[in-house]
Amino acid sequence: MNGGELPPPDWPNATASRIIAAKPHRWHVQILGRGPDVLLLHGAGASSHSWAALMADLAHDHRVIALDLPGHGWTRSPKGRARLGDVARDIAALCQQEGWQPQLVIGHSAGGAISLELVRQGLISPQHLIIINGALENFQGTAGWLFPVMAKMLALNPFTGFLIAQGGRGVSQVRSILASAGTTLEDQGLAHYARLIGRRAHVEGTLAMMAQWSLDALNMALPAITAPTLFIHGANDAAVPLRVAEQAVRAMPEATLITLPGIGHLAHEEAPAIVVASIRRFIQPA
Repeated sequence: MNGGELPPPDWPNATASRIIAAKPHRWHVQILGRGPDVLLLHGAGASSHSWAALMADLAHDHRVIALDLPGHGWTRSPKGRARLGDVARDIAALCQQEGWQPQLVIGHSAGGAISLELVRQGLISPQHLIIINGALENFQGTAGWLFPVMAKMLALNPFTGFLIAQGGRGVSQVRSILASAGTTLEDQGLAHYARLIGRRAHVEGTLAMMAQWSLDALNMALPAITAPTLFIHGANDAAVPLRVAEQAVRAMPEATLITLPGIGHLAHEEAPAIVVASIRRFIQPA
C-alpha cells in the first residue's frame, strides 16, 4: 500500500523508494535487485541512504531491502513506539505483510541491535547476520542513573549534541560531529546528513528512539543467538568502542570479528568496498 511523502528526486536511490503502510507506521522503503532477500537496518540519526554503496553491489544477486527506521528519514511513526522490542516486532510485521524472508540481515550501530533483537525474539530466521559498529551497550556510570535519557542518547548516538542544539545545519557542522565519532566522509555524504538533520520529524524520531533505548535483555540473551554472525568494527570508532564488539563476539557461539584499521563509526560509508567484500567472504566462503 503506497502513499505519503517520498524523498526528493536527488536522494540516493530515490527511484527505488516507496511508502508502505504497515500499522502503526508508514514506512519509507527502498528495494533493489532480485534474489535472496537482504534486509538493511541503519543506525540512529541516519536513514536508508547510508546503504547506497552496499545496495548497488548486493543488488547484483540479491533483493536488497533498506528501510528508514521508525521516525527516521521519511518513515512516519506514532510517538511512544520506539522501544527496541517494539521496533523489532514492527519490522517483522512489515516483512510478513510484504512477503519478505530475509536470508541476510545487515545492521549498523543501533540497527545492529535491532537485527539481533529480531533473531532473539524468533521473529526472523536469517542464515547470516552482519553487525557493523554495533551499538550494544547502555551508558554506564553516574550519568546513567542521574540523567538516564540524555546519557543514553549521548552514549549511543554521535549526532545527539548536534540534534539537540538545533543550530547551524551545514556540511561543516556535520563534519565536526562525525569527526568526534572517528568518521570522515566526502562532502556529498555529509550533505545527506545535513539534510536529514534539517528535518524536524527526523530529529524528533531520533531522539525518541534514543530516549527509549535499553539493551539489557538483549545483551543477556546473546549466548542464545546461534545464527552465524560477523561483526565488522571500525578501529577508530569513538562512538561505540571496539571492546563492545569484542565482548559480543565472546558471548555469542557463532560470531567472528573483523576490525578495520583507520575507520570510524560509519564503516559501511567510509569503506564500502572493504565492507561488502568482507560480507561476501562471510556468506559465500570459498
